[in-house]
Amino acid sequence: MKVTKEIEKLEKSSVKLTVTVAKKDVAENYNETLKQYVKHVQIPGFRKGHVPAATLERKYGEQIKAETIGELINKSLDEIFQNEKELDNRPLPYSQPVLQETPAIDVTKDLKFTVVYDVFPKIEVKNFDGIEVKEPQVEIGDEEVNEELKGLQERNAVVIDKKDNTVAKDDIVTINIVEKDDAGNDIADTKRDGFTFTVGTAENVYKIDDEIIGMKKDETKEISKSYAADDKDSELAGKTKKYSVTVTTIKFRDLPKLDDDFAQDVSDKFKTLDELKADIKRQLNNAKERKINETKANSLLEQLVEKNAFDIPESMLNAELDGRWRMMARQFQTTPAELEKLVKSSGQSKEDMLKQWAAEAEKMLKSRIIVDTLLKEKNIDVTPEEIDAEYAKIAEQNAITIDEVKKHYEDARAKEYLVDNTKEQKLYDELYKQVKVSKGDKVKFAELFKN
Repeated sequence: MKVTKEIEKLEKSSVKLTVTVAKKDVAENYNETLKQYVKHVQIPGFRKGHVPAATLERKYGEQIKAETIGELINKSLDEIFQNEKELDNRPLPYSQPVLQETPAIDVTKDLKFTVVYDVFPKIEVKNFDGIEVKEPQVEIGDEEVNEELKGLQERNAVVIDKKDNTVAKDDIVTINIVEKDDAGNDIADTKRDGFTFTVGTAENVYKIDDEIIGMKKDETKEISKSYAADDKDSELAGKTKKYSVTVTTIKFRDLPKLDDDFAQDVSDKFKTLDELKADIKRQLNNAKERKINETKANSLLEQLVEKNAFDIPESMLNAELDGRWRMMARQFQTTPAELEKLVKSSGQSKEDMLKQWAAEAEKMLKSRIIVDTLLKEKNIDVTPEEIDAEYAKIAEQNAITIDEVKKHYEDARAKEYLVDNTKEQKLYDELYKQVKVSKGDKVKFAELFKN
């Protein structure tokens, strides 16, 4: 089929493609469609397959023309996109070409039509002026190791009944609670039995931790609680609530002693507590390095997005938001449609949530496009030797053998992820040479992970 094309660039990475199909192909496709009608359509008074073409054209002319046009459009677009050498001119997978106007068909003339669709953004990342990447300064010392050790100790604790039956901070208590009105009557639908929480933590939505300290098991107490005007819970902010609280159980965590036996209980690879501490420090340092690298990369990309402005196609953003919505549905173990109903019942809407996500999603997409563009532009690739070096690095970080690492990456998808990640790290190492990298503020290990 003889097809010619004209491509016009539009805003937001859209293009307008004008296609002309030679009149010879128009006539051939029209006649082929007409033959199919002759072969299959039956009209009273004529034997099947013997209806004159002129009769069919009078009766089904518009339908025959419409089918011919649809066939010509589909065939010509398939041919163009399959043979299109410029990937930038191919439609995005989620951007269906939209016909601007249905063309009229005349078998004696060329057929001309126009479609509009989104393409992958073509950008130039040239402006690196004034970019400074600050590297957070984080030290892993005894405080961080002991904090992690404390967490391990708590996870290995045994929860047992408290002998003195008096509520204290860090106890695990179960209460029955009901809100009272000014007359001292129970307020319907506020009664809650068997509410369990740890005293002195954010687990207590009623925020009555201090008020129940000192209470005994099976004791009932009337509590009046005034909440701050800026309380995060709008149902409580600026209000005074009266509760009747009964403590039904009091338990505490019996923490294991931190010694060599504890280390051996955590893992049989440890013989002493010092070995466990050394392993904790190694893991914390690995986590620190990963987070610092992530922080530096995010800072660099954020500044590159600012200094090299470009628009992304609406279809690309919509596809990303739809993907996030579906992921959220999977997290809630439901369908996207049911999630929408669930969100609506809470007073929100899907549209509101997608709007809230849009800015961050757009920033992420632009960062991804910049990375992909620079990887191609700089022809970043990795050698087998560099992958072997990554295997060795991973083995050292995780205190395992290189053979164990290689076994994990026998999976094709895992290996592909490692290769892509190594390419990106090579790219960042090159880019850091083009910008200013300086020491950032000293921060605690825990603060590093707050954002």
